[in-house]
Amino acid sequence: MQNSKAIFLTKFSIILSVFLQSFNCQANTIELQRADSLFNTNNYQEAMVFYENMLDNEQVFSPAMLLKMAFISEGKGDFSKASFYLAKYYDINPNPRVITKIKTLTEQPNLVGYEISDGDRFFKFLSDLQQEITGVFVVLLLISIISLLIFKEKANKPKYYLPTLFLIFLAFIANNFLKEPSTGIVTGSPTIIMDKPTAGGKLIKNVDPGHRVIIKSSKDIWYEIEWGKQKAFVKKESITKL
Repeated sequence: MQNSKAIFLTKFSIILSVFLQSFNCQANTIELQRADSLFNTNNYQEAMVFYENMLDNEQVFSPAMLLKMAFISEGKGDFSKASFYLAKYYDINPNPRVITKIKTLTEQPNLVGYEISDGDRFFKFLSDLQQEITGVFVVLLLISIISLLIFKEKANKPKYYLPTLFLIFLAFIANNFLKEPSTGIVTGSPTIIMDKPTAGGKLIKNVDPGHRVIIKSSKDIWYEIEWGKQKAFVKKESITKL
């Protein structure tokens, strides 16, 4: 009887979780359609309220939505926010034209942090497929484990366990390390980049808003960033995470 109740509760929890997730996705789609409708009828302020709510509170956005938010912000003269939305779009779709636009908005011809190598593009391709890649390894791992259980009498040597161990390793790597680095855009004006997380550190550079940085870690009021292939530190108040 207890087993029947446990099975029922498990199935109910799974169904409820799927239902809620589906409901949230549908609600987000409706909200995005409403915002796009307002945007298309030139009701930019009203559309921006919906867009900001989805981005800030629900962490939901699309590339097209970010471009529309940048357009609205530029029209309002808020070039800092426009640059932020474009930089966030660049994280999804590294297009050289986006860099040109950010340079125009920030009036800086030499922005740092937007250079992406072929290796970076390949890693982004893999990280975009992280769930799928991890899922494949997990499925293969389950097949391998089931095979060992079925043929346990024949699989009596350590070499038969090597594929399973290797798949465990690959699934662990894909799940934990196949992730894009955290990035941010410099929004403080001006922003001081130091070699140590202290006011007594050595000044590396004094920069204006618009530069894109890779955030390595967080410590107190400082972000450890990558600047010109060297370790540097910036106060959190000067960086907006993308």
